[in-house]
Amino acid sequence: MEQLGQNIFQFLHHYGYFVMLPLMIIEGPIVTVIAAMLASLGAFNVFLVLLFSILGDVIGDVALYALGYRFGMGFVRHVGKYIGITEKLVLRMQEYFKKYGGKTIFAVKSTTGLCWATFTAAGIVKMDFKKFLKNSVYGGIVWSGFLVAMGYFYGYLWRDIKQYIQWVGWIIFVVAAISIFIITLYKNRQAKRMFKGENGEK
Repeated sequence: MEQLGQNIFQFLHHYGYFVMLPLMIIEGPIVTVIAAMLASLGAFNVFLVLLFSILGDVIGDVALYALGYRFGMGFVRHVGKYIGITEKLVLRMQEYFKKYGGKTIFAVKSTTGLCWATFTAAGIVKMDFKKFLKNSVYGGIVWSGFLVAMGYFYGYLWRDIKQYIQWVGWIIFVVAAISIFIITLYKNRQAKRMFKGENGEK
């Protein structure tokens, strides 16, 4: 992850806003934190970084919803195994939609690592698109806001400390990468807890 982060850092710094949104659609959390760090250092406008992060997040959600809507379980059977989506998981998500409706989208986006399965399942069950989009945007604001704040903070540390220790910037960068990794593990753990007890299984 550290090497990936460094490559994205160099790529973003060189190409700027032109590639920011596409990268955020593909790998939102890492790109958002790095872009926010660069914004803190004066390379970008932090509010544009936040806007692009939310847009990238929502565009990715809508794409998954559309795939589920168009291809149904066929998408899960043929492609799901490559991205961690199983029929069993999608069926469980459908049960959550029945119980909690659109709130499931917001909750999953903010607290768990089941976004791929959740948004695909939302399309498969043909959830009302307006409800889906509204909760995706709300969840995106919370999640992207957190990531931008974290990246901006690390960038602030980098900017203020580097005048005393030349190489401290890379230490902070590694800490940022580790933070993203820990958050990802936490979200995955929350995802498992979310389904613990469903049908007596994890």
